[in-house]
Amino acid sequence: MSVIEWLLSSDPSIRWQAMRDLSLAPATEVAAERAKIATHGWGATLLAAQSEDGTWPADPRFPEWPTLRTLLLLHDMGLDPATEQAKRAVGRVRENVKWLMNISQAELPKDEDISWWHKPFFTGEVEPCINGRVVTVGAYFGVDMHSLVDRLLGEQMTDGGWNCDQEIGSTRGSFHTTINVLEGLLEFERATGGSPAVTAARGRGQEYLLSRHLFKRLSTGEPIDHDRKGGPAWTQFSYPAGWRYDILRGLDYLRNAGVAPDLRMAEAIEIVAAKRDADGRWALGIMHPDEVIAEPSITEGSPSHWNTLRALRVLTRFEQPQPSRTA
Repeated sequence: MSVIEWLLSSDPSIRWQAMRDLSLAPATEVAAERAKIATHGWGATLLAAQSEDGTWPADPRFPEWPTLRTLLLLHDMGLDPATEQAKRAVGRVRENVKWLMNISQAELPKDEDISWWHKPFFTGEVEPCINGRVVTVGAYFGVDMHSLVDRLLGEQMTDGGWNCDQEIGSTRGSFHTTINVLEGLLEFERATGGSPAVTAARGRGQEYLLSRHLFKRLSTGEPIDHDRKGGPAWTQFSYPAGWRYDILRGLDYLRNAGVAPDLRMAEAIEIVAAKRDADGRWALGIMHPDEVIAEPSITEGSPSHWNTLRALRVLTRFEQPQPSRTA
């Protein structure tokens, strides 16, 4: 079985994207496969797990977090927002889910910013690494995200990045926060047409990544193995990544955003290419315990459909001339 056949034998959420991005199948066939996500396989299982109150199972004290993570996964799967299943799931979230919804004000730290306590899910909260992801799912599923986008635009730092630690004194962008905001702004632009301000902010954020070659310190040019706070190395590709950055996630964003090939991507692309195994597949480098299971039965080190799909389309985009898409 070739690697493309392996992807095409997987779940509809993988199959339709492999058809679109790698085998260049006709648009009608791609659309038919995508339509199965709501009723078959991994997507249907996720939708069925939602409670009537709009949340997904996890820590009952903080149900807003698995809600965000599951909506992000459904977004990545390509669940059509126009389906009844998507409308019902998102409608439940809009009507019922709030930030810190199961936490009383008395339980909050005395110095905590409680401006977002018990506020509706799609209004976001205070950290751009979270709000960027809320914009991603909100814009994709048809929620008006203008107010939250305006907040993010006002929080962009002078180096072009964003950082959740800005409120406690950080003056430099963070790879983690920046990728979350960039993904949200891109989805917002696609949903609304964007604005000159959004386009410019996204351009500065992309330059933040490129000027650092996607994994290096701007000051010294030395590779950054992982965030200064620890955590997995950026060459260990995870899926879902949640709030965490890695090289493959950065490159797949640039591909998705239509950024032209750039010499500053070269080393990062080499790292991705070097991770391919003898069968042409990419393994799941790490599984974050707080994330939703995206690929049932997979373990760390096993070939990953998600990582293989993302890596192949990155290499197709940046290593080779683009083939003509079949009509």
